[in-house]
Amino acid sequence: MSKGKKYDFRVTQGDKGWKTEITRRMTSTKTVVSKSHDGFATEAEAQAWGLTELQVFLGTLTERNKRRSEKQAKAKLAAALAAEAATDAEDLDEDDFDEE
Repeated sequence: MSKGKKYDFRVTQGDKGWKTEITRRMTSTKTVVSKSHDGFATEAEAQAWGLTELQVFLGTLTERNKRRSEKQAKAKLAAALAAEAATDAEDLDEDDFDEE
């Protein structure tokens, strides 16, 4: 596992063959397994799965983050428009009182 990466993968050998885990760094001391697969016959197979699956995993994460940020931007825009509409309504009410 490389230092400085939030997401990475590690390959370990167990009783049933090789195991690959996609990991995420939560803190500098804590690492969590996000996805794993075991039963590979060779270390090379486990490495290959780890590389491809990490790319797919990060791609999915990027797409999800884009959708969420677009949704948040739309919500902020709607809130800003609602606040502007409320301010315009207050201005109209004040203008009505000034004319009397």
